[in-house]
Amino acid sequence: MEPIIVILILLGIILIVVVSNVKVVPQSKAYVIERLGAYSTTWQTGFHVKIPLIEKISKIVSLKEQVVDFPPQPVITKDNVTMQIDTVVFYQITDPKLYTYGVERPISAIENLTATTLRNIIGDMELDHTLTSRDTINAKIRGILDEATDPWGIKVNRVELKNIMPPAEIQDAMEKQMKAERQRREAILRAEGEKASKILVAEGQKESQILYAEGEKQSAILHAEAVKESKIREAEGEAEAILSIQKAQAEAIKLINEANPETGYLTMKSFDTLAKVADGQATKLIIPSEIQSLAGLAAGLKEAVTDTAAAPKAEK
Repeated sequence: MEPIIVILILLGIILIVVVSNVKVVPQSKAYVIERLGAYSTTWQTGFHVKIPLIEKISKIVSLKEQVVDFPPQPVITKDNVTMQIDTVVFYQITDPKLYTYGVERPISAIENLTATTLRNIIGDMELDHTLTSRDTINAKIRGILDEATDPWGIKVNRVELKNIMPPAEIQDAMEKQMKAERQRREAILRAEGEKASKILVAEGQKESQILYAEGEKQSAILHAEAVKESKIREAEGEAEAILSIQKAQAEAIKLINEANPETGYLTMKSFDTLAKVADGQATKLIIPSEIQSLAGLAAGLKEAVTDTAAAPKAEK
């Protein structure tokens, strides 16, 4: 074989070895490297070269959060009720070295630890408390698992009780109880609705009566205001009529005074007025002193005339 061919073959082998030992670690991955059987280092994201025949990749670890769903586990409550509970664990590898060398089959270890912890917690709780305390149970399991998995390079972020399955007879009893509770709530809601309806009807009637009373009140007020206004206008009319009469009389007196009437005329007007008064229903008459003196004068004149007429007859 020619030397050039041998050289090319050797260069090809060297190239293949170099290429096969050049590694690029992707994001969210970590490579655990052993050198001559012992832990050497952990490769993070980036370009790396492995020494052939001396170093090897012991484990490729994902640094993403992972989810594992464990099958249902039988547990017994404090009041001796056996039920099935399945759990879901959310975890993340924080130390690839501890995860690789800390425990054999870490997922199986987490499952067994979860089942044991769950039995211990549920064993101290009664059935009703278990069904209503999922958040409390989740928090307790997560705390215990997180502490126990620290030496394994695992951090437990969250634990959820996926399903709680009591025995069939207890489920039937619970369904009947829930049905009775729904019926009770329905009856309460119906009663409250009827009560609210009656209250609304009563409020409507009350409001109607109030409005009717307000209407009657306003009507009475308006009627009283109208009567008051009518009387005021009537009184004002009478006052204006009296004032007009008084003004007319004053005007007449003024005209009479300005005319300067004779005493005889005034006397005749007095007699006319007295005659009108006498025609009435009055039982007493008050005659002014001026008219009385005139009456006496008239009587004296009458007697004088009578005496003068009788004297000639005596002389005969």
